[in-house]
Amino acid sequence: MVGGTAPVVIQSMTNTPTEDVASTLSQIRALATAGARLVRVAVPGPEAADALGDLVADSPVPLIADVHFDHNLAIRALEQGVAGIRINPGNLGGYERAGEVADAAASAGAVIRVGVNSGSLQRDLREMEERDPAGALVESAVRYCGFFEERGFSNLKVSVKSSSPVVTIDANRRLSRRIPHPLHLGVTEAGTPARGSIRSAVALGALLAEGVGDTLRVSLTGDPVRELEVALEILRSLELLPSGPRVISCPTCGRTQVALESLALEVERRLEELGEDLTVAVMGCVVNGPGEARKADFGIAGGRGEGVVFAEGRPVRKVSQEKLVDELFAVIAERFETDELG
Repeated sequence: MVGGTAPVVIQSMTNTPTEDVASTLSQIRALATAGARLVRVAVPGPEAADALGDLVADSPVPLIADVHFDHNLAIRALEQGVAGIRINPGNLGGYERAGEVADAAASAGAVIRVGVNSGSLQRDLREMEERDPAGALVESAVRYCGFFEERGFSNLKVSVKSSSPVVTIDANRRLSRRIPHPLHLGVTEAGTPARGSIRSAVALGALLAEGVGDTLRVSLTGDPVRELEVALEILRSLELLPSGPRVISCPTCGRTQVALESLALEVERRLEELGEDLTVAVMGCVVNGPGEARKADFGIAGGRGEGVVFAEGRPVRKVSQEKLVDELFAVIAERFETDELG
C-alpha cells in the first residue's frame, strides 16, 4: 500500500536489460533484500515488454513498468501483469493515447504514476517554467491528474521532479496542497553517490519531515543497491523506520590516536551483517569516548596502543588496539546470550 496512513515505501529501478530475465531478476531480488518494496523496470521496446510476464511471476515485490513515447508498450506491460505504470503523459503523443493507457490500467487493476519533469511540460507552460519552475511542474501535474479523473481513473501516484533540490521541495509542497493522490519523491538525475546522496537527503528529508511524500527513490549513478542504503538512512534519521543497526563515530581531533575511519567502517560492516537493532559508538579517544556515547548500546574508544570496550556507557573490557573490534562483538554476543538465557 502507498499513501494514506501506510508507511513510506522505498523503491528503486533496475539497470539491467529488462529482456535479460535472469540478470534482471537477480537485481530485483538484490534490491528487495536491500529494502525496496517496489521495483521499476525500463520498457524501451517490445522485447522488454514481452519479458515482463516472467519477471512478474518470479519477482518478490510488485513491479512497475517505466514507459516513454509508445503507449502501446504501456498497454502491453499492463497485459503482462505489472502492478503499475510510470508514464510522462506529455511524451505519449497526446491525451487520447494517455486515455487508452488509463483504460488498460483500469481493466488490469493497476496504478499509474504520473511523472512530470521539465522535459514533459506542455508547451504553454514553457514560459512559466522560466520564471517559476516549481509552479510549472505543479500546474502540469494538476492538469494531467484532472484529465485522468475526468476519464474516471483515479488510481494515481504523482511525481514532480527536478535536478534542483530547491525546486523539488517547492514543487512537492505546493502539489501536496492541490491533489489528494500519493506523492512519489525524488531528485531526478541527482548525480554520483557522494553528491547525489546529499542532494537527495536535503530535498527528501525536508519534505518527509513535513509529512509530504508517500514513496521515494534516491536516484544515483551506479549500483542501484546503493540507492536503498541512502533511502533507508533518510527514513531512519527521521524515525520513519525502526533505527536498525547504527554506528555513531566522532569526527576525530588532535587527541585521536587510532585509525578511526577504518575502525568505524569495519564496525559498520560487521554490524550490518549482524542485523540487530543496535547503536554502536566508535570513539577516537578514551578520555571522552564513553561519556560522549553513553546512550549507545555498545561502543569502543581507542587510545595509544589500546582501547576500551563499553556497554551502556560503562567500561567492561580494556584490550589491545588490534583486538578492539573482535572484543566489541564478543561482548555483544555475550550480552545476547545472557538475555536469551534470562
